[in-house]
Amino acid sequence: MPENSAALLNAPWMHREDLAALVTALGEGNARYVGGAVRDTLLGLPVKDIDMATVLRPDAVIERLNAAGIRNVPTGIEHGTVTAVLSMGPVEITTLRHDVSTDGRRATVAFAEDWREDAARRDFTINALYADPLTGYVHDWFGGMADLAARRVRFIGDARQRIREDHLRILRYFRFQARFGSTPADEEAESACSELAATLKGLSRERVGMETMNLLGLADPAPTVQRMRELGVLEVILPEADPAALAALVAAEQAQGIAPDAIRRLAALLPAQPALAEQVAARFRLSAAQKKRLALAAARDGATGDARALAYRLGRDAALDRLLISGADVSSIVDWQPPAMPLKGGQIVARGVGAGPDVARILRRVEDRWIAEGFPEGSRIDALLDEILAEPRA
Repeated sequence: MPENSAALLNAPWMHREDLAALVTALGEGNARYVGGAVRDTLLGLPVKDIDMATVLRPDAVIERLNAAGIRNVPTGIEHGTVTAVLSMGPVEITTLRHDVSTDGRRATVAFAEDWREDAARRDFTINALYADPLTGYVHDWFGGMADLAARRVRFIGDARQRIREDHLRILRYFRFQARFGSTPADEEAESACSELAATLKGLSRERVGMETMNLLGLADPAPTVQRMRELGVLEVILPEADPAALAALVAAEQAQGIAPDAIRRLAALLPAQPALAEQVAARFRLSAAQKKRLALAAARDGATGDARALAYRLGRDAALDRLLISGADVSSIVDWQPPAMPLKGGQIVARGVGAGPDVARILRRVEDRWIAEGFPEGSRIDALLDEILAEPRA
């Protein structure tokens, strides 16, 4: 058994029958597992996505998969990627490549036949690990396994050159540092990211927003975001941010057992200004629902009040956002579903109130009391309506 093959050979996913059929279809020696699946297996982490690199050209990949009866989709055929649709999850298969030209935003590539050449165009050493699907042997040309052991995120080759090829690698570096890195971080990587931070302005807002949200969704991005501020990177993508507020939120989430949430973390970074929150949502190309939630969190005034009342009026997610950002207790709403208002306008009309604004006014007053009393059930809602109707009308 090759010296570094044990970790891969012991990984359950390596023994999937559908993957074995795929490897057989592509042919011995023609394909290797690459990237996240190899990296995460070596770190003892769960594997989500499986990617393969191959010396075969895309048309040959498609021909072999069709011959083996394996459904496939040309998901990125212009870049050499074919997705094999397997019973236990899709696998992206990409032909070896080398860069012909880059401009910091996109690359023109050509197909290649040399494994090391393909590895050399990747971003970090820990992502340039290729595993033989039969022996589990990990091919490592740039010290990625040593970097994994040291929890070191390091660019392949010259860090500045890699960033000039693709400016988004600055944000990818910080995301990988937050997820895998230790401190002190790689000095060359940080220096290059700081020096070239302004190049992020040339990227699409959507790419910047997506990478930033991926970072914020990690277990604890606060120290990394603070470091981005110190290095001048955060100022380029989110000058309004307050890393100290993010650290406080992460601490509150962890103390109360609440899962990480990127939108909530972004809301914490921003000041309590709904208009600004909407501007940032537009800048990051967030969805309409995300924009609304961010604005609701930004409308916080520090006075949280009753947690269940807040969850009823705003929705549970928005209430969790405000409460956690404020450091308040959320235990009463974590597993609670806000009830529906049991009184309808028709019931008020049936009591002799003419249809119109009076019905809406009475309904709101009953609802306010119902909320204040903790959402009582049964006959109490009728009693509340009786009390409101018995009051003198203005």
